Amino acid sequence: MPRPAPSVPPTAATVEVPVRWSDMDAYGHVNNVQYLRYLEEARVYAFNQWFGQERSLLEDGVLVARSEIDYLAPMTFNYQPALVTLWCSRISGASFDIAYVVRQGGTDLTFAQAESTLVTYDLTAARPRRLADHERAAIETVLGEPLLLRSHKERRHEH
Repeated sequence: MPRPAPSVPPTAATVEVPVRWSDMDAYGHVNNVQYLRYLEEARVYAFNQWFGQERSLLEDGVLVARSEIDYLAPMTFNYQPALVTLWCSRISGASFDIAYVVRQGGTDLTFAQAESTLVTYDLTAARPRRLADHERAAIETVLGEPLLLRSHKERRHEH
């Protein structure tokens, strides 16, 4: 069921991602696998904003270790871009989580919420590495609250 977008930190980035006709499934909705593409596209542009072009975290090495998506409502094609708002929701020694809210231009509805865990990676040594000080400092500027995804609610009830 669609619901209004949750509150997001003021430092969050919002990236417009084109919704293509070919993103649709047989039911006329954005296919679920396309959401991962939207998240990736938004993340690339947000990293440029957060880290700059001189020291790109993408070039220094980062891998997606986990992605989780709650699909809340079917998004349809209407010539409006997907609006992906993202921020960091957790930082550790060698990894961090990115929270995403996916809306579409012309509506306040949230179509999906997601979270990805990214691991900083030493490309030469082919192993995880600790976050560099400049990376941690940049990520801390976009730190906000984590989203409460469905699996998080289920885990909370197990304890």
